[in-house]
Amino acid sequence: MGEQPQDETGRDRDDEGRARNARPRDRFGRPLPFGSTGVPRIPDDLQLTPEATLDFAQRLLDEGLAFNAHEVLEAAWKNGPFAERMLWQGLAQYAVGLTHIQRGNSKGARTLLERAAHRLTAFGPPPYGIDAAGLIARAHTLLAALDRETPLSEADLSPQLRIH
Repeated sequence: MGEQPQDETGRDRDDEGRARNARPRDRFGRPLPFGSTGVPRIPDDLQLTPEATLDFAQRLLDEGLAFNAHEVLEAAWKNGPFAERMLWQGLAQYAVGLTHIQRGNSKGARTLLERAAHRLTAFGPPPYGIDAAGLIARAHTLLAALDRETPLSEADLSPQLRIH
């Protein structure tokens, strides 16, 4: 991927002038210098069915790529039906919370996991077999571990999005 056009502030822009960050990213979503090899990016215009979104996000979480899972879930939040926005936003925030844990940012993790749990609770019974109760319980377990400064494993950071 080549460099994108930039505006007067040096920010990457797409052909329509929207802000984009075309720089490659590491597995935790942090920008790398242009020309570096990063993890594959999630397309900005990704449109999947809810089931395909959940499957893709789950694979990414299982591979320790919470930031990429966030991008997949964020696409569903932005492109899905208005009635489901709170659900998808909560799931995207959950993945960002996991990303913050991976990056060692417990304050950011705490904020996003609390927001995610609130949105998942407020949404009510979710569609698509989403395990909201399990995700909320896992969020509380992660928050308690952060409070105790207990180390977390990769397995702790790959929750199951759906009931199996």
